Amino acid sequence: MLQNSLPPEQLQSIASQFSGTGTVTSVSPFGSGNINDTFLVNVAGGKFQRFVLQRINTQVFRQPHLVMQNMRAFSEHVQSNNGLHPTRRWEVPEVLSAQDGSDSYIENELFWRSISFIEGSQTFDTVQSLEHAREAGFGLGLFHRSVADLSTDKMADTLPGFHITPNYLQEFLTAQETKIIPKSPEVTHCLKFIADRQEWATVLEDAKAAGKLPLRTIHGDPKINNFLIDNTTNHCISLIDLDTVKPGLVHYDIGDCLRSGCNPLGEETADWQAVHFEPELGQAMLQGYLESASAFLIDRDYDYIYDCMRLIAFELGIRFFTDYLNGSVYFKTQYPEHNLSRALVQFRLAESIESQENTINKIIQDVR
Repeated sequence: MLQNSLPPEQLQSIASQFSGTGTVTSVSPFGSGNINDTFLVNVAGGKFQRFVLQRINTQVFRQPHLVMQNMRAFSEHVQSNNGLHPTRRWEVPEVLSAQDGSDSYIENELFWRSISFIEGSQTFDTVQSLEHAREAGFGLGLFHRSVADLSTDKMADTLPGFHITPNYLQEFLTAQETKIIPKSPEVTHCLKFIADRQEWATVLEDAKAAGKLPLRTIHGDPKINNFLIDNTTNHCISLIDLDTVKPGLVHYDIGDCLRSGCNPLGEETADWQAVHFEPELGQAMLQGYLESASAFLIDRDYDYIYDCMRLIAFELGIRFFTDYLNGSVYFKTQYPEHNLSRALVQFRLAESIESQENTINKIIQDVR
């Protein structure tokens, strides 16, 4: 991880590129993201007392300037939509300019950017209550409403192939053919799990190709720890981590939100066999989502909610397992079997969703 490889004085120098007239007093690691390196910067004086500094992983985001272009387009569009929900606090992270007025700072081929820190809020790696689940759903719905009229023509595809499950399946098949497959009961389980389910990996892409589901601007990564919860009201006040805002299907977002929010043990648990999808959390999350998003959904959107829930869990499991076979070159890991453990969690979650298909479809029918 880069966070441990740069001396403090160099990090402070980089942070000072975004501090305006303020003086950087400290820079410390922040958050638990798997892709970028993130720091919280404290500043004396200037416009912001704190802001978030990130080193963009250019092995993942190969055109980081397009990421910033999308963030600017999104931010400006949402800022013009004031009054989206006048009775609630809702904030959008602000892109901070570097000393030269640009959206980024490049040093030794490392790409850095900064965004404002939203005060008085916190994030959680797992859902804390039914109300928390409902608020996350409401926040995702509010996000989708805020960009419902943002043309996908204005948004660059910053991650070609992202959330295209058949592509991830093909990457796995390539790894399976070209890599030495470790031998263990867990690996055998993953191989069989994928083989048994690969036929329906195209369900969302088929619906898109048939014109049943429209392309919209989406968040791309609305896992539960990207929702900011107000410390006082417990309301969701923002959806952060905007690197993946791009054209896509809202079902990718709905499925990812439900996948991450309705697994009480979280995706980093070592007890993968105890992982389960909690339908009560799913119901609360969908109720919150539809309260703020139902106005722009079409009838066919509801027909694919169950499919997207199990598919995104399956897809992420494939991605973790493929990265494990490839030597963990994409996701950050803490130990050699980390991505294998993550894959087992997602596959168990997908299996739990499948076992509750009737219950979940009843919930979807009740809330639509």
